Amino acid sequence: MLPNITQRQIDPKLGQFSGSISPLLQRIYLGRGITSDEQLQRTLAKLPRPDALKGLSDGVALLEEALKQQQSVLIVGDFDADGATSTALTMLAMRAMGMQYIDFIVPNRFEFGYGLTPEIVALAQQRNPDLIITVDNGISSVSGVKAAKEAGIKVLITDHHLPGAVLPEADAILNPNQHGCDFPSKNLAGVGVVFYLLSALRSHLRETGWFETQNIVMPNMAEWLDLVALGTVADVVPLDQTNRVLVHQGLQRIRAGKTRLGIQALLDLAGKDRQRLVATDLGFTVGPRLNAAGRLDDMSIGIECLLETDPYLAREYAVQLDELNRDRRVIEADMQREGLAILDQLILDEEALPWGLCLFDADWHQGVVGLLASRIKDRIHRPVIAFADAGGEGDEKEYKGSARSIPGLHIRDALDAVATGHPVLISKFGGHAMAAGLSLKAKHYPAFAEAFDAEVRRQLTPADLEAEIVTDGELSAEELSLETGHSLRESGPWGQHFPEPLFQGEFYIVQQRIVGEKHLKLLLAVDEQKQQLIDAIAFNVDTTIWPNPNTNKVQLVYKLDINVWQGRESVQLVVETILA
Repeated sequence: MLPNITQRQIDPKLGQFSGSISPLLQRIYLGRGITSDEQLQRTLAKLPRPDALKGLSDGVALLEEALKQQQSVLIVGDFDADGATSTALTMLAMRAMGMQYIDFIVPNRFEFGYGLTPEIVALAQQRNPDLIITVDNGISSVSGVKAAKEAGIKVLITDHHLPGAVLPEADAILNPNQHGCDFPSKNLAGVGVVFYLLSALRSHLRETGWFETQNIVMPNMAEWLDLVALGTVADVVPLDQTNRVLVHQGLQRIRAGKTRLGIQALLDLAGKDRQRLVATDLGFTVGPRLNAAGRLDDMSIGIECLLETDPYLAREYAVQLDELNRDRRVIEADMQREGLAILDQLILDEEALPWGLCLFDADWHQGVVGLLASRIKDRIHRPVIAFADAGGEGDEKEYKGSARSIPGLHIRDALDAVATGHPVLISKFGGHAMAAGLSLKAKHYPAFAEAFDAEVRRQLTPADLEAEIVTDGELSAEELSLETGHSLRESGPWGQHFPEPLFQGEFYIVQQRIVGEKHLKLLLAVDEQKQQLIDAIAFNVDTTIWPNPNTNKVQLVYKLDINVWQGRESVQLVVETILA
């Protein structure tokens, strides 16, 4: 079923822009709720101050005490790119402020699962920490924090995931989404939360004269904005103004060559020119390579890559991550074929297709089911949870699932509703509006699948299940230019809830051929006389349909990009949808 294509509706009267912003950009910004130049400012001065973060003073006090007493500090990170960048940032900043005894562990997702569990606390105890700092996790770790406190270990939680009804009894909790927190941006990634905490600590230590008395050069927190940008983009959090500032500033540092050797090595392996880097490059090239370690192996490889100061070793770590990512692609492709085969059977009777779809295969990989759920969700435009076997025998056999949602359904709240209505079905869960994770006993899977579908049907309408592509309208022939392409590249950063401009238009096909096995390369004409030609590429097309010599005119939904070949720039359309 083809998606509905609509154009963003804007009211030009709302705009209060200066003359320096083109009419095209004004139209694009208005479509994203931006009405003035002020909302587009990307300087560090536009970041909200950390004071409004609930728990900040307690968190700073814990870190100051640990620093001055040279306590043993252990970071417990998450096994994704946000967790890896959060861990690396905390290690680097605390060391720069004088911390001598600081280390990290990342729970192996296949052995320990997510977050600060009692089992992770037991593992942590082998290192005798005085203080545990969680980064990008911990807000749901009630039993884990209890175990740590019983062992005499202080706990500082930094997280951004949505809290449950009961909070852990930690010594301090920083999470902009916890009840009573007045911090204006609720969309910080985990790395953004810990960046704010460490920035506040640095300011406090400066005011108390710590750096002078210890003969330490006061660190510049901007030095680690490359990590903040990478973690923020890779975690697909909404790019509100705060996150746009953080990402923009991090990108500027990477472009200027002021980045971690590991990030540069990953960019090199991906064939990306750092001077032309944009946010989507972090999301689609660096982030997946970093995430591959946590999905298939041990995220410690990714963290070591980010921490490494030797160029040769940084390259070695990056190569390992690149190889893991290649393996992940193979596994994902196999799982996708299997998932689509299951789906094709279900679609034979579309009326019987669940509104909230659960899929399971005993051979699916725990670390990749989230990607599978996302692919299936995109195909059928309805919430999907993909499950993998998590081990155990008999009644204790467990499944782990990863959920992806569509606009209109808050997936974490939907799981909460199922758990409330059916208390025995879900062992644990957590997440965001659009993505979540959960564990359940295998014996409860059929009942859960039924309850989840019922909850989705309760919350959505048939209209919600109709996929829709929203565009920014058409570009004129004059706007299909390098000048427009450069303007769009530099007017972001684009990302979640601040989407890259998408356009629609009618074109004439001059040439068409398949490249790289399944990508359609097109030479298009803007007019029937074929006086203005433009290149285009559509990735992963159905090769049973394309090339199509019988089609010479198409409606396209596309992004305007700049292709660089042998030092020469040219305009290129990156095609999202073809309507022949």
